[in-house]
Amino acid sequence: MLWVVCASFVMTIVYTVILGTVNSRAQSKNKVDQQSKQTVQVKEKKAKPAPVQIDWRKSSEQKAYPDWNQHPNAWVHVSLKKQRVYIMDGQQCLYTMYASTGSGGDNATPTGTYHIQAERGTFFYNPKSGEGARNWVSWKDHGIYLFHSVPTNSANQIVQSQAEKLGKSAASHGCVRLSLPDSKWMYDTIPVGTKVVIDNG
Repeated sequence: MLWVVCASFVMTIVYTVILGTVNSRAQSKNKVDQQSKQTVQVKEKKAKPAPVQIDWRKSSEQKAYPDWNQHPNAWVHVSLKKQRVYIMDGQQCLYTMYASTGSGGDNATPTGTYHIQAERGTFFYNPKSGEGARNWVSWKDHGIYLFHSVPTNSANQIVQSQAEKLGKSAASHGCVRLSLPDSKWMYDTIPVGTKVVIDNG
């Protein structure tokens, strides 16, 4: 009878040890799983893309502007949704520019298909709106709707609070604002008659 009691006692001890080992392993696995989840979450947070840095003093892209002689059928696409101007050749995008279009209502940028007009200049100032700009090129109503630089005051000084909106929000009175170098390239380069398509795409 004594040996039965001893055997039962030994079996109880063995069972307790085994159960404790299983529980310990399960707890360790849970800790590892939780740490893995936390690591994944941290990695996901770090993977957030950095905000686009837009400098109205610089060209929009770090590459040469298109050679119009090499692309005689180039045209201009203005995206109101993306606040971008695309220099296109067929369906190929040659260059992308940051832009700021009309703020809406009476100041909306008209959509549709237009063509570059003969009127252009190096500076204008509109006392009614209290803003001017450099390097303007007309695309509608002969001097009313323009591509031009970020805004200036009457002394031809850049209005920095408005310039900072370039590529980020629609803020103009209906014209299409560009960075200083981009507007200069437009003024110097884009021929009369070039097609301009403005849409919400």
